[in-house]
Amino acid sequence: MNSRKEQLAAFDRLLTIMDELREQCPWDKKQTMQTLRHLTIEETYELGDAILEGDLQEVKNELGDLLLHIVFYARIGSETKDFDIADVANSISEKLIARHPHVYGDVNVENEEEVKQNWEKLKLKEGKKSVLEGVPAGLPALVKANRIQDKVSGVGFDWEASHQVWEKVEEELSEFKAEVAEGNPDAIESEFGDVLFSMVNYARFLNINPENALERTNKKFSKRFQYLEKKSKELNIPLSEMTLAEMDIYWEQAKNL
Repeated sequence: MNSRKEQLAAFDRLLTIMDELREQCPWDKKQTMQTLRHLTIEETYELGDAILEGDLQEVKNELGDLLLHIVFYARIGSETKDFDIADVANSISEKLIARHPHVYGDVNVENEEEVKQNWEKLKLKEGKKSVLEGVPAGLPALVKANRIQDKVSGVGFDWEASHQVWEKVEEELSEFKAEVAEGNPDAIESEFGDVLFSMVNYARFLNINPENALERTNKKFSKRFQYLEKKSKELNIPLSEMTLAEMDIYWEQAKNL
């Protein structure tokens, strides 16, 4: 691994390249925080994919892409004299020190849960009116549900045991089934949302990240379906003309790959 001196030199090299690109490259010169925003979101998802795949070389590459974006935003901030990369680094350093009094102060904690609870309490002391202020409005609904539940848990609003959460899941499922029987679309959607929210909560008690779990299933399904498509081409039979029984044969084969 690289030494601290080598790491700092590499970061300095990146800052120099960023300055050169901003001053000399027509594309880089035109970029603003607004034009970079959607690209940053894409890079974040690409990093997430690499992590799920367990591809550490790709994780390294995607981290580099994200680091470039951070440096880019800091360079733009320096041009308007609002902040630069040193301000960014110092800001997060000060926040980390302030929110880890069990490391940098005299607070004692017994476990990870106490760390999380202290974290949320400290944020409220910093002036936040609600623990939910830290949940971005633009998050995908599944991720947002997980973050909301994690946040409120940090201040003690939580179930005591996983079996209580599962009972809530069963209760929500029962209510959902009742609304399906009634046939009211709005009520069905509302109750389905409650089912999902309660399942996300149960996943948290099982230490499962629901976003990761669902994405793993998405990838698994896609891989099996693509195998089915491949077999369809090999047999020269359009997928739409295969019977479900025929599809099921190749689906089972795909599960064993």
